[in-house]
Amino acid sequence: MKYIFTYLLLSLSLTLFAQQRPQYTQYLFNNYLLNPALSGIENYVDFKAGFRKQWSGIKDAPQTTFAAAHWNLGDDYLWKNPLSMPEDSDDPMSRNYMQNYTASPSHSGVGATVILDKAGPISRLDANVTYAYHLQLTGTLNIAVGAAVGLTRIGLDVNDLSLEDPNDPALMNTITSQIKPDIGLGTWLYGARFFAGASVQQLLPQKLAFTSDPNYKSGKEVPHFFLTTGYKVFLAEDISAVPSIMVKYVSPTPLSVDLNMKVGFKDRIWVGGSYRHNDSFSAMAGFNVSKLVNLTYSYDFTTSQLNKVSYGSHEIVLGLQLNNVYHVLSSMRMW
Repeated sequence: MKYIFTYLLLSLSLTLFAQQRPQYTQYLFNNYLLNPALSGIENYVDFKAGFRKQWSGIKDAPQTTFAAAHWNLGDDYLWKNPLSMPEDSDDPMSRNYMQNYTASPSHSGVGATVILDKAGPISRLDANVTYAYHLQLTGTLNIAVGAAVGLTRIGLDVNDLSLEDPNDPALMNTITSQIKPDIGLGTWLYGARFFAGASVQQLLPQKLAFTSDPNYKSGKEVPHFFLTTGYKVFLAEDISAVPSIMVKYVSPTPLSVDLNMKVGFKDRIWVGGSYRHNDSFSAMAGFNVSKLVNLTYSYDFTTSQLNKVSYGSHEIVLGLQLNNVYHVLSSMRMW
């Protein structure tokens, strides 16, 4: 029985080695979770809380809960154009606004994220603080660089393990909790219609194992790399579309590529879709309830072999725009 249990611990370590960070569908709506360079990109405090249930229908499948907030430092407002005007001004999503867009003055932003991810007996809690500096490159273009620093707690609940002998002596060698330092970096280039970003999470190499047996300590944390870009086009004065692409790489898994499309009507509602190669199709929708509250939902249709046992994945996100002095309705100006 000891060898069976040790093999289980080794398998769990290898699973974490392959995919260690949670999967998100609505990063279109909240790229801050993947890239700290977005800290303080808006005039208001951008708060979001969400829940994701991965692969419904599979017992003990991953579930992710998160909360994140970021804001700019200083008393000056970032835009002195229609984005920063009261509700009777031009629509920030309008074609006219885009034609008269001006870049944000150089400024700093900070934020914090807390993410709880659980899959079977393994749980992961990430807590990070972030900082970014936004540099005005030209009259219409900004570039931001940012960093995230924090701690990660990885736990193993042995009570969730089904063992032939609950008092197996192998449990005496089990590491049920471990805390690791965490660092992430990112950059974000943005203007009136264009955005592009690159980021890396889990930059520090860390060994990862659930047993003190030196023969089974091959697991480790690995970096997660993200590249994304998109461009906004107008289908009509009040209707805009943002095609985008996201590329993710986590060694030793294959490269992951998402193709996305988001279509918005004024600043009130938007719908979108995403295709992740060899994994899923996703449908998304969002609604700006008011200048304070917005709500988004997505559903992933599984296309891999998991579709034989899974009913897909659900993700819901609640957003709050605190200290929204200029009554901006859009939760994100363009993406």
